[in-house]
Amino acid sequence: MTTILGSGEFTYRVEMDWAKLPDGWSFQDAAAVAVDANDNVYVFNRGEHPVIVFDREGNFLRSWGEDIFSRAHGIEVGPDQTLYCTDDGDHTVRHCTLDGKVLMTLGMAGKPAPYMSGDPFHRCTHTAQSPQGDIYVSDGYGNSRVHKYSPDGKLLFSWGEPGTDEGQFNIAHNICCDADGWVYVADRENHRVQVFDGNGKYEAQWFNMHRPCGLCMGHGTDPLMYVGELGPGMNVNKDVPNLGPRVSVVTRKGETLARLGDLHQGTGPGQFMGERPVKQPCL
Repeated sequence: MTTILGSGEFTYRVEMDWAKLPDGWSFQDAAAVAVDANDNVYVFNRGEHPVIVFDREGNFLRSWGEDIFSRAHGIEVGPDQTLYCTDDGDHTVRHCTLDGKVLMTLGMAGKPAPYMSGDPFHRCTHTAQSPQGDIYVSDGYGNSRVHKYSPDGKLLFSWGEPGTDEGQFNIAHNICCDADGWVYVADRENHRVQVFDGNGKYEAQWFNMHRPCGLCMGHGTDPLMYVGELGPGMNVNKDVPNLGPRVSVVTRKGETLARLGDLHQGTGPGQFMGERPVKQPCL
């Protein structure tokens, strides 16, 4: 049976069995995906084969990264058709070719910066590139920062600190950049996306979302943003409907155009599963 999500111009068909994995293989957690200029899809996952590559139709092409990555978190295809792979398990960003050759490493593998020190990195989460090729890194779980690097890996500056005010973060979980140089940060546990200029100056924030954790900017002169949102994370609210997990389609001004997903998390057609609820006391 075919499952359709959305309506009108925001209508999508669910392909439940799209990824044709080799026998015995599993993603475990599919942490992030990226698509190259040939429509090949790179699934950065936490199984035994960290980067699994498929063609547009979901046919398996190859895998790599088995001896490189500790814990997959973020992956991005750069304008030059290379990959930026963010590993929050060993606190690094690795710049790789499409077939897995490591070209550059940001951070020191297995050596996190002190917790909430603001220095790179302590469980970094994702990358984005400016129109000029500079690299932004959201950092992430053990920091509340965004770092900006030159294309050759030189740290230019950083911004952000723990908190809930403008320019502060409570888990900077994802980041993206548009063609005009604006920087968008998924400030997950503050339930918002914050918008900055290329120098880290605060510009705006969007509040109409629940635990935003994934960002994808479309193409064209006025691209849309696709925001992956997590559902409730506590036992006391895990069954509350209409909070996600879901994907929201928004304009660059934060206007919501569509939301995709079921009222509750799950593994069925039209549902998403973000994370398992954590057992916590009622407060």
